[in-house]
Amino acid sequence: MAGESPWVSKVRFSEVGRGVVTRRLEADAAARVGVARLLGLVAIDSLTADVTVRPWMDGAEIQASFEADITQTCSVTADDFEETAEGEFTVRVLPPGSPNAPQEEGVDEIELDLEADDPPDVLEGEEIDLAGYVVEYLSLALDPFPRKPGAEFIAPKDDADLSPFAVLKRLKKSDEPE
Repeated sequence: MAGESPWVSKVRFSEVGRGVVTRRLEADAAARVGVARLLGLVAIDSLTADVTVRPWMDGAEIQASFEADITQTCSVTADDFEETAEGEFTVRVLPPGSPNAPQEEGVDEIELDLEADDPPDVLEGEEIDLAGYVVEYLSLALDPFPRKPGAEFIAPKDDADLSPFAVLKRLKKSDEPE
């Protein structure tokens, strides 16, 4: 996600280095409005997360669970509806210049192991934005085509009448002498 998140809650690597850090994050009204706008939601009525940050190598491992009461627009009916979005994630982060950072040497091909852990994020500074990660994973938890409960898409009965060729065919029939 580009740019600064509208909801920020940071912890320094030095704080994590002294032991486990736990935080209960709760977005205020202004942050919820900003996050809703960023994610294309109508509204966010509540957004909370329980976050645990542990030392990992020379960086940190973040484990979190989040819950958001959201209002979004149904992709079928265009009606607004309320829903709860929730999720959990684990992400590892390293400070800038870490010797444990993945090395990217002039590799032409990349092999992906779908079962392997994601590589750690190498951050640009000495702070970890916990709320920024919550917003990122909330965005991944959202259905890109949300449907209001009970909403059902009903396809048009005769697709042939909708094609541009069907219109031309009707025009040609009306031009023919009777």
